Amino acid sequence: MYRKLKITEMGRMSVDEFHEAEKLPLVVVLDGVRSLYNVGSVFRTSDAFRVAGVVLCGITATPPNAEIHKTALGAEDSVSWKYYADTMEAAAWLRSEGYTLLAIEQCEGSTMLQDFDPEPDKKYAVVLGNEVKGVQQQVVDACDACLEIPQFGTKHSMNVSVTAGIIIWHFASRLKL
Repeated sequence: MYRKLKITEMGRMSVDEFHEAEKLPLVVVLDGVRSLYNVGSVFRTSDAFRVAGVVLCGITATPPNAEIHKTALGAEDSVSWKYYADTMEAAAWLRSEGYTLLAIEQCEGSTMLQDFDPEPDKKYAVVLGNEVKGVQQQVVDACDACLEIPQFGTKHSMNVSVTAGIIIWHFASRLKL
C-alpha cells in the first residue's frame, strides 16, 4: 500500500533556504506570454526544479499579480525574476552574464530535445514565446541554437507552460543538482 505524504513530511525548504540553495544553471525567458496562468505555472515549475531565474519580457505580466499567484502559489516569491520591456535587451543581458541562449521553437535546423545534452559547466537561458506567435524571429536570430520538442499528433504546438515543464525537466534530469 502507498500512503500519501503530508506536506509536513516532505521536508521542503523555506523561501529563504531556496534563495541560498544551489540552482539549476537555467533561466527561463518568457517572450510576450499573455496568459497570467501560464506565467504562474512557469514560476511554480521553476521552483520545483530550483531554476536560477525567470525573465519576463514584453507583454508578459509581472508579480505581484493575483492571477499569477493563483497558479504560482507563492513561487513568484522564491524564484528570482527580472522584467525587460524588450526581449532583445534581455538576450543581451543574459549573453553578458555568460548564458548560452536557446530558442524553444520549431525552426529549420533545430535540435530535437532528446538529442541535446546540456554541458554541466555552462549556463543556459531558454526562450519560450507567445501562445500564438511563438518566439519572435529577431529573438530566434539572436539565440545560439533552437531546441524543438518532437510532436506526433495533429496539433503544431503545445501550451507554453507544458513546454516549459518538459524543457525544465530535460535540463534537471541531465544536469542533476
